[in-house]
Amino acid sequence: MMPKQNKAMETLTRINKRMAELGLCSRREADELIKAGQVRVNGKKAKLGQSVSSGDTIDIVASQAPKQYLAYYKGRGIITHSPAAGETDIATRLKADYGLEGVYPLGRLDKDSEGLMLLTDDGRLTAPLLDPENNIEKTYEVWVDKPLTGAFLQKLEHGVNIEGYTTKPATAVRKSDQRFTLTITEGKKHQIRRMCAALGYQVQSLKRIQIANIELGQLKPNQYRKLSPSEQKELFARLKLN
Repeated sequence: MMPKQNKAMETLTRINKRMAELGLCSRREADELIKAGQVRVNGKKAKLGQSVSSGDTIDIVASQAPKQYLAYYKGRGIITHSPAAGETDIATRLKADYGLEGVYPLGRLDKDSEGLMLLTDDGRLTAPLLDPENNIEKTYEVWVDKPLTGAFLQKLEHGVNIEGYTTKPATAVRKSDQRFTLTITEGKKHQIRRMCAALGYQVQSLKRIQIANIELGQLKPNQYRKLSPSEQKELFARLKLN
């Protein structure tokens, strides 16, 4: 007879790491959800920093308070998550400027880039929004260091090899001699900068102007607005959420 597995011998993982591995949310988002009392482990309220095993069931539950869904203009130089010494992240800026707490960014935008971020306290949006298999479109306005060519834009659209990975098909639209928009459905680290560099161009400025149906619009750096009911409804439909 095979000996029973000793549960104490199972490998344990911090809950925020496990939630990230399961694609539920990022580690930071997991911590925020746990603080808000919205995470259950085997039906019991999770504790910040607790350890879980692969056999434990982790659920995100809805809060009784109304959820917040915001469009935010991340300014250049602002960090999305986990700032180092001397840096400022979105959460710190929101609290300082507006006294706003409890929401977190969905996804990332690198320090030298600017533009649209979606902020929420609804953990259900993270996985479907960031999963590249869902083909959620994100549009960027890109300025490069030299005049555009038709061949360059076509290569961006058909896929670019960046260190062994070929990017998915995209849509590139010329706006001026050195400016274009690029719509992609994935989000590899520094993807657009790396795509352009692979084709001999250097990005001078990068601004995200749309995520799914949500547009940056007239927002200025470090301003935010609430999504309208119609924007929320369409966004939820695209993410296949009730």
